[in-house]
Amino acid sequence: MDIAHIVMLGLIAALLSIILKEQKPELSMIIALVTGIIIFIFTVDKLLPVLDILKNISEKAHVDKLYLGITLKIVGIAYITEFAAQILKDAEENSIASRVEFGGKVLILLQALPILTALVDTVLNIMR
Repeated sequence: MDIAHIVMLGLIAALLSIILKEQKPELSMIIALVTGIIIFIFTVDKLLPVLDILKNISEKAHVDKLYLGITLKIVGIAYITEFAAQILKDAEENSIASRVEFGGKVLILLQALPILTALVDTVLNIMR
């Protein structure tokens, strides 16, 4: 799915959602949810070449695979959190969306701790 398809799907879904919002608001929400899931499913496979390139770069730079894995987990948490929060905002559940965003930030911080620890250790070793 290229950008033209994504934009067209988004525009069609938005028009359907606007038309249905007044008479069947629950269908409007379902359209938004299904559209987001369809776009996610059709674009997630586009990330595979990016992962291969990142693996090659990390091997050439002699970066520990642990750090690449952590970084990819952080990006995944960020994308999933954003996706969920936007769905909740579309459903006018802003308070829950804020809590989901906070939870995502906490999980990102927890994932980043090994990298932060390694960075501090490296700086301390250089200073000695």
